[in-house]
Amino acid sequence: MKYLSFFGRRSGQAILVLFGLSILMFVLARIVPGDPGRLALGPNATNEQVRALDHDFGIDQPLWTQYTRYIGGAVHGDFGTAILTRRNVFDDLRDTFPATLELVLASTLLVVVLGVPLGVLAALNRDGPIDTAARLLTLFGVAVPDFLVGIALQIAFGYSLGILPITGQLDPNLQFHAGITGMVAPDALLTGNWHVLGSALTHLILPSIALAVAGLSQVVRLVRASMIEVLRREHVRAMELRGVPRVRIAFKYALKPALIPALTIVGLTFASLFGEAFLIEAVFGWPGVASYGVRAMLEKDLNAIVGVVLIVGVMFSISNLAMDLLRGYLDPRIRLKGTV
Repeated sequence: MKYLSFFGRRSGQAILVLFGLSILMFVLARIVPGDPGRLALGPNATNEQVRALDHDFGIDQPLWTQYTRYIGGAVHGDFGTAILTRRNVFDDLRDTFPATLELVLASTLLVVVLGVPLGVLAALNRDGPIDTAARLLTLFGVAVPDFLVGIALQIAFGYSLGILPITGQLDPNLQFHAGITGMVAPDALLTGNWHVLGSALTHLILPSIALAVAGLSQVVRLVRASMIEVLRREHVRAMELRGVPRVRIAFKYALKPALIPALTIVGLTFASLFGEAFLIEAVFGWPGVASYGVRAMLEKDLNAIVGVVLIVGVMFSISNLAMDLLRGYLDPRIRLKGTV
């Protein structure tokens, strides 16, 4: 019951955060200098045409009226009409979000699959060559912006070696409708379209690596530190004295408690990748929600801007809640207390 109470409390907090975020972004998007109607119609439009467009989109109404109208529609899936596309923002997000989600999921998979074992191996070989390489990786990931990593990968593997594509989601001569999950690679796998699957995976390699570098360095650093702390505990030393292999101790007995602090970082990394994807999608020409958000910001498309920020906020809230629940599953003390 305490765990269910914790779940309800955290869910309520997430809803309040999203509500506050919607107010903040709605206000900020409308106080930024520039007339959306003028930006949409161009400099040659007459004042009457601009005023007519502002009226059609409700921009000429008081701010509070605009917000209550917006939030009332958002509850029913209506995020308003985008000036950029003249479509409902929800439809635009539905079409572009799966591409960003596919990129973020691939990057998160790299972070977990590479980061956790490398952090464990660095702890087991403290001050050795593997540990030194892991620490250099963490420094590189913190110091170098992800878009520079992306450009370097494009130059190395695209222009110099010519072995990987550097833009887009599929080869230009391929046409594929992702109608199951909306993501190209998973849908190609589910439908058995191996040619499309191969093209999608090759296009996914470079942007997912560039997006994963910063999160990978954080996970390696935290798993290494947590594992070193766990390996110092008395019960671990007792198993070593009994002749249990050190690698078995690390992966079977020490990894689970060492992962608990790292789960928070993994959750935050997954959520933050949606924000970091803005630059990566621009560098690689990836047709996701981040690219849509950049265009919306340049055109000051108010409804689209708020919609993009809200969907990123939703992903932050969902990932944080999921990580909290997973930490509670791994640590019995958290389940008993009902709090994280």
